[in-house]
Amino acid sequence: MNRLENRVAIITGASSGIGRATALLFASEGARVVVGARRQNELDTLVTEIKDAGSQAVAIAGDVKDEAYAKALVETATGLYGGLDIAFNNAGTLGAMGPTSEVTLSGWHDTLETNLTSAFLGSKHQIPELLKSRNASLIFTSTFVGYSAGMPGMAAYAAAKSGLIGLTQCLAVEHGPQGLRVNALLPGGTDTPMGRSVASDPDTEAFIKSLHGLKRLAEPEEIARSALYLASDDASFVTGTALLVDGGVSINKT
Repeated sequence: MNRLENRVAIITGASSGIGRATALLFASEGARVVVGARRQNELDTLVTEIKDAGSQAVAIAGDVKDEAYAKALVETATGLYGGLDIAFNNAGTLGAMGPTSEVTLSGWHDTLETNLTSAFLGSKHQIPELLKSRNASLIFTSTFVGYSAGMPGMAAYAAAKSGLIGLTQCLAVEHGPQGLRVNALLPGGTDTPMGRSVASDPDTEAFIKSLHGLKRLAEPEEIARSALYLASDDASFVTGTALLVDGGVSINKT
């Protein structure tokens, strides 16, 4: 349908999982994509796949905790493609896990910096360019953890991801009058490398699936389609929302 025809998108955390699936989908819908992550080889493979399908993409490897990297992604988008219409700040980590009383201060800081501060840094540099677009969409990947459900041993992750929802709401009202839409995407359990690190054995995987109303995990492509919705004109009157795409994990009691 080419719902993103001639638009330029930045996607972080694009070397695998939801970010990779979203980059492929956005490109197939007409977007020119700037993909970011730490792993250059995986990004290069992704760019080759996108170009082989007839779309445009460029990869910039780096650490989302680095403000210079956030600036470089925007400069690449504007310098190579002439602007920025969509920013999907998706990069994240489970970070420091375990009983909260045993989480180190450095572990806490690293988890918040990777999941929350990186989103602030990204949006800080993305927003001035997004405001020049007539179809601007800013998206953050949050989670149901710490929003609709608590999970033991995930305090740092939950705090950081919940913070993204507050950031989303403030930016939505701050820049709504200028036409910028800002939303948070809240996936449920998803079959990604990070997800598999939690569902690391058959019994744990079965338990995690059972928490969901649909009794299964999402495929990354299913979450990517919701990111596409938020990025496209289909969501032209959607801003400041925490969009649950969680397979019913938030409401399941059986």
